[in-house]
Amino acid sequence: MASANPAKMFLGELACSVCLDYFKDPVCLDCGHNFCHACITQCWEGLSTNFHCPECRETFSQRNFKPNRQLRNIVEASRKLTLESTKEPEVERVCEKHKRASDVFCQVEEMPICMVCHLSQDHREHTVVPIEETAEDYKVRNHGTVKVLHLRKSFNHPNIFTDNLSVICLLNSKLETEKQKIVSEFQHLSQFLKEQERLLLAQLEELNKEIEKRRDEYVAKLSEELSSFSSLISEMEEKCQLPASEFLQVRQSWALQPSPVTGPCPGAELCPSRSDSLSAANVTLDPDTAHPYLIVSADRKSVRRGDTWQDLPSNPERFDTELCVLGCEGFTSGRHYWEIERKEGEVCIVGVARESVSRKGDIDFNPERGIWAVLCNADRYWALTSPDELSPLSLRQAPRRIRVYLDYEPGQVAFFDAGTGDRIFTFPPASFAGERIRPLFSGPLLFIPLPSPPGPCA
Repeated sequence: MASANPAKMFLGELACSVCLDYFKDPVCLDCGHNFCHACITQCWEGLSTNFHCPECRETFSQRNFKPNRQLRNIVEASRKLTLESTKEPEVERVCEKHKRASDVFCQVEEMPICMVCHLSQDHREHTVVPIEETAEDYKVRNHGTVKVLHLRKSFNHPNIFTDNLSVICLLNSKLETEKQKIVSEFQHLSQFLKEQERLLLAQLEELNKEIEKRRDEYVAKLSEELSSFSSLISEMEEKCQLPASEFLQVRQSWALQPSPVTGPCPGAELCPSRSDSLSAANVTLDPDTAHPYLIVSADRKSVRRGDTWQDLPSNPERFDTELCVLGCEGFTSGRHYWEIERKEGEVCIVGVARESVSRKGDIDFNPERGIWAVLCNADRYWALTSPDELSPLSLRQAPRRIRVYLDYEPGQVAFFDAGTGDRIFTFPPASFAGERIRPLFSGPLLFIPLPSPPGPCA
């Protein structure tokens, strides 16, 4: 076996094992192997530890290499040497057909041919290039293939296989751990959802029992009330069959009997099931709200119309157009009543108003504007129900003493004859929405003192 060419061995030591070309800026690793600075930098790109030698696979904890100036000088010197002496004598290829040198390469037939072949009919239409260019092109291709083979060789190194196997085992272990963690979390979540379902179903069951209980109570109460109504209807039908004289005597027994102190209980017909206390309000007039034509008495219990305009402060609370005055007292809850006496033949307005009622300019006396009142003129009465409508009231007689009844929570305002207990008018229920409600008066009138309440409604 022929001995290796010393020149080729020498040139092999001057080539980088990564790029297979002459060293460029050679650097030396701690293991003693040399590489181009650019090649080793590219191999270690993205690594922060475990730096491997591409040739012996030795591992370093730090990125550490040193420039090899001596090797760089040798490489530069060797570039100047001719490489002809290291090449084997080449045998010139000769066209067997024409015995001429094969100078060109047919790209269609992929074979070297001579110029006579190129001009012949067989190759005249084919594309040919100089054979040197074809050789350089194949060298470039082979160079890339060699790089790929070197890369595969490095990955097939025993150390690489061991390292990859360790990484795979580690990844499998982590995968199994994550899998168990996910299964455990879903088990806990499933248990939590089952507990929530059980709790919500129990709450729904309790709610259903409460609904059934209230329904039964409501049905029993409704049945009792229907039975009571039936008895009352039967009793009234029997009394309606009596002669006229006896019927009127029975009717008189229905009327509210006067209290020894203040007369009949106001609103008894409006709240037969209410048992809470009824408060007699000690109402006084508020001079700061009185129209300048109105004169309030010193004890603030009566008001009359003067002949001249009084020089009074034009404060925001004062009525400046309508002859009105508000009571000092205001109510935000409970059941209250008070009585007034009007002067016979005088026109007056009696009722209640919201604290926010308009005090300036013309005022519409109706619930939409926050006023619930009745108009008294001689022996005739009207309910002020809307701006464009006065509802005439049919009364047995024109009462001089009027009882005003206020039940705040249901929004009830009613008026009674304080002498007989007969109802004058009841407004539909309203929503006071927590606002303060105050007595309202217009015209000459006098408050009737109420020493004590008549007691709760029966």
